[in-house]
Amino acid sequence: MRAKRAAEIQLERARSAAILAGGAGIRMGAPKPGVDLDGRPLISYAVDAARAAGLEPLVVAKSSPDLPDVGCGVLIEPDETIHPLAGIVAALSHAGAPIVVLPCDAPLVPPELLVALASRAAPFAMPTHPRAQPLVARYAPALLPRLRVALAAEEPMVSLANDLGGDRLGAAELTAFGDPDWMFANANDPAELERLATELRRRRRPSQGPLEG
Repeated sequence: MRAKRAAEIQLERARSAAILAGGAGIRMGAPKPGVDLDGRPLISYAVDAARAAGLEPLVVAKSSPDLPDVGCGVLIEPDETIHPLAGIVAALSHAGAPIVVLPCDAPLVPPELLVALASRAAPFAMPTHPRAQPLVARYAPALLPRLRVALAAEEPMVSLANDLGGDRLGAAELTAFGDPDWMFANANDPAELERLATELRRRRRPSQGPLEG
């Protein structure tokens, strides 16, 4: 019975999204969540994308950084561990059910991609693209023992993802959601932040129709 229940949890749709905000933001020169991006806190874009996908957002962060109020719950991950897995393990243990994770510094992840990840049947699912990272992915509780081992060993996320295997969203599926080069772009430093701000402003401009002769 317990094994059957574990399988059911593994296959159910993810209903929450963990917004990873535990990074130090060294290259940015300030904690990333509250950095201004086109008039809004950077983290607010990920929170809004989660909500638009029908997922309950949960910010996962260290205890020290000041977080902007984005109207959702906050889960404190261990301060002593600087690794993305610290937030993923904390969120997955807290949820006790499949989750979708995404970083706080990737403001152009489309909600439709999060819907697709939430609905995958595999314990682990992520996009296949040169810019994609295992930080935009689905994780299920069945993975926790392996993730805890990887966290203790501070395994790189990419090699861990390769070891997990799982389900991959291919190029054809991704392009239906938009330009993959932009959807996985993240703000690691002020220059990348300004590049993303420029793209956001471009997207807000009304499209021009055909020129009239």
